Amino acid sequence: MSYAHLSKRERFKIEAWLETGYKQKEIAELLGRDPSGISRELARNGGTRFYNARKAHNISLRRRKSGKAKTRKIAKDPELRTYVISGLKKYWSPEQIAGRGRKEENPKYICHETIYQYILKEAPEWRVYLRQKKWKFRRRHGTKKRCRAREEAKKRRIDDRPKIVEKRSRIGDWEGDTVRGKEKTTAILTHVERKSGYLLADKLDKVTTRAVREKTIQRFRYIPKKKKLTETLDNGIEFLEHELLEEETGISIYFAHPYHSWERGTNENTNGLLRQFFPKGTPFATITVAQVKKAEKLINHRPRKRLNYSTPYEVFQGRSIALHARM
Repeated sequence: MSYAHLSKRERFKIEAWLETGYKQKEIAELLGRDPSGISRELARNGGTRFYNARKAHNISLRRRKSGKAKTRKIAKDPELRTYVISGLKKYWSPEQIAGRGRKEENPKYICHETIYQYILKEAPEWRVYLRQKKWKFRRRHGTKKRCRAREEAKKRRIDDRPKIVEKRSRIGDWEGDTVRGKEKTTAILTHVERKSGYLLADKLDKVTTRAVREKTIQRFRYIPKKKKLTETLDNGIEFLEHELLEEETGISIYFAHPYHSWERGTNENTNGLLRQFFPKGTPFATITVAQVKKAEKLINHRPRKRLNYSTPYEVFQGRSIALHARM
């Protein structure tokens, strides 16, 4: 199996898991990587105690960029270029050419990978001399159906969510969805905390993955870290950038099964409360941000029977106990 470089997203996950005490072997299993690859990443780009994902990614990019300079050795040296092409015309493999050069103690020795990279990027016409002529030239992304399948495979389903979330015993577990307007292109983005029922509602003038991501990051920026642990989302395409959401918010994101709206019951019920202010058929292009904020405030300060008539705001802020004591 060919090696693939760690992505920026994977590095942010490594940083988060290291901070929470995960071991290298556990991180490797979660990422589907070889443990030696994680060990090498930490050794070369920061170590376990001071690992910084953004810094590590920049170091890796600089190293890869400097590595590409090796392929220019062939282009800049006519003698070396002649040596390589003469070997290829004899149907020697790049590894045989490099090995022979090393055996002859050629002062202009290059490794076989440099030859492969040069053919790939600078001299594709030399491919005819390779035994495997389709080397690294297969279609990169595949069909749209396969792309969708890959995206679906990246999602963590609700089955993998920590069991404690079901108990509603802690603050910090959220559910997310969008409430669509009459136009279908506008919506109200909602995030609801499961234990308290606390609502975050934001108008979206246009429902796009970028708008959803940016608005979510903006709202959760002011929520304390201990109150943003998990979120269970709907399967709409507006949440396709869930991996970036995890990186920016620090929230572990899970997805309900398709057409299982009851798995996000708190969110669905709260969206129903919003419909009291914005009934179905309402063109959301005509409502204002101020109206959405007013509805959010009224819902968050409305007593709930399941909260022993405390409000979602009081429970989320941890003030309901003090209120009962005064009563």
